[in-house]
Amino acid sequence: MESRSATLDAEVPSGGSEFDSSLASAGLSDAAFLTDLGLAVRRAREQRGMSRRAFAPVADISERYLSQLESGGGNISITLLRRVASGLGMGLSELFDIAERTPERRLIRRFLDSLPPARLEDVLRRLIEEFGKEETVRRKRIALIGLRGAGKSTLGTALARGLHRPFIELDREIEREAGISLSEVFLLYGQAGYRRIERRCLERLISSQQDFVLTVGGGIVSEPDTYNVLLTNCFAVWIKATPEEHMSRVIAQGDMRPMAGHTEAMEDLRGILDARASLYSKADAVLDTSGQTVSQSINALSRLLSPGASLAQSEL
Repeated sequence: MESRSATLDAEVPSGGSEFDSSLASAGLSDAAFLTDLGLAVRRAREQRGMSRRAFAPVADISERYLSQLESGGGNISITLLRRVASGLGMGLSELFDIAERTPERRLIRRFLDSLPPARLEDVLRRLIEEFGKEETVRRKRIALIGLRGAGKSTLGTALARGLHRPFIELDREIEREAGISLSEVFLLYGQAGYRRIERRCLERLISSQQDFVLTVGGGIVSEPDTYNVLLTNCFAVWIKATPEEHMSRVIAQGDMRPMAGHTEAMEDLRGILDARASLYSKADAVLDTSGQTVSQSINALSRLLSPGASLAQSEL
C-alpha cells in the first residue's frame, strides 16, 4: 500500500543515519541512549517523508519492531556495541564508517563529535563560506528547494525566462539518465539507486553549466552529502507554504490520492514539514508563497534574488 505522505513528496526517501554526536556520549545511560536513538530514527524517517507502514518493508523489518525502536525499546546489543566504541575512544559513526581511514578524516570527525549540537550549524555555515564557491558564483546557479506543492516548478519556469537562463528539473534529468520514469527507477533500483543517480546528475549539472535555475525534489535535504553539494555550489531558495496550501496545490495538480485519508495525510504532511524545517532553513533565502498569487510570488522571488529588479508581467 502506497504511503499517503509519499504522494505529497514525489520521491521515495533514502536510507541513512541521522545520529547526533550526543548519542555516542559516554554520559548517557543505556536507557537514555536508546531513547535518543529512537528519536533520531523517527526524525530521519519523517524527514524522508515516510510513515512507519511505508518504511518498514523498505528497511526489511516489521512495523512492530520499528515502533519499538522509535519508542526507545531497541535491542540491547546496540548498547553493547556502543560500549565497544566508547572503549575504543570512538563514536559509533566512526566505527561504522570504515571508509574514513585517513588520520585527517578521523581527526575532523572526532573534533566535530566533540562539539555540542548547537554549534554544528555555525560550523557548517563557516565551512561553506570558507571552502564553498563565492556567493556571486553560486548566484549564477539558483536552486529552488521545498516540498511538493510549494510552487517550485511554476516559479522556476518564470524565473528562468526572466533571467534568460536554462530551467532544469532534477527529476527529469534523473529520468533522462536512467531512461525510465521515476516510479520505474524506484521499482528497479530502489531508494539507494535513486539517490545515487540523483547525486550523479546534480554533480554533472554543476560541472557542466555555469548558470541555471534548478528545481529539486523535496527529499534531497535529507541526504547530507548531496544537499551539501547543492548548498556549496548553488544559491538555494526555500519555497515554502502552509500545509493546507501544499495539500490544496497537490490536489489541484490532479492528484486526488491524499483525499482518500485527508486527516492522516495532513498529519503526515505536517510531520514532514516539521522534521525538515531545520534542513530547509539552511538555504540562502526563504520565500513564503502562502496566500500569494503566482504573480506576487514571482515578483517577490525576483526582488529577493536581485534587489530592485522585477520580472515583467509578460514573462509570468
